[in-house]
Amino acid sequence: MKLLIVLAMLAARAASVQDLSGKMFTFPVQNDRARVRLITPKQEFRAVTVCHRSFTDIKRDHGLFSLSTSGSFNSFLIFWDETNKEMEAHVRDQGSEFRGLDYKPNMWHSICTTWDSVTGLVQLWFNGRPTIRKYVPVTSAITGSTIIILGQEQDAHGGGFDSKQAFVGMMSDVHMWDYVLSSCEIQSYVDELNFTPGNVLNWKALEFEITDKVLVQPKSSVCH
Repeated sequence: MKLLIVLAMLAARAASVQDLSGKMFTFPVQNDRARVRLITPKQEFRAVTVCHRSFTDIKRDHGLFSLSTSGSFNSFLIFWDETNKEMEAHVRDQGSEFRGLDYKPNMWHSICTTWDSVTGLVQLWFNGRPTIRKYVPVTSAITGSTIIILGQEQDAHGGGFDSKQAFVGMMSDVHMWDYVLSSCEIQSYVDELNFTPGNVLNWKALEFEITDKVLVQPKSSVCH
């Protein structure tokens, strides 16, 4: 009987495709295990846009989106540096820092991050406001076996997690495209209007796998 229960639990947490409209991932514990793996067959990116919404109260470093390949652990990483109060975007281990962002605790933030290999430019859109564009010396494609993680930051391909960098809070509406989204499309995403869903990761048809204590719940809203 115990074996059947364990197998049932494992089956419930196995990778599946779900429409997560109106839902969120809740990360309620700080450890080096709780995470969500987002699954895509794509293994080459010449441009990237990642948009997500997050809600947290933690006042320390934490990863928000971690894409690792076999050749680079930080192939595409979005990371909050609490010491320097900056959001960092890393492309194949080359980082850009964005400062002056009003990253307040206990409220939803919409964050979109873009990179284009043709120009080498990285830009952040924070709650609908664009930052300056910064150059990273990465003008070739991100290639290799892809592992995408929410809730932890990969310091090894698919592992190397540090509880001091774990995300605790809620995350929703994660989309990823293999091209740079237009400013109008990004604004539509921020305003929760109609927009073209991600062609790499689509929150309305998301294949994912949960490890440890992460919950799928209705997205919290304020009643008026």
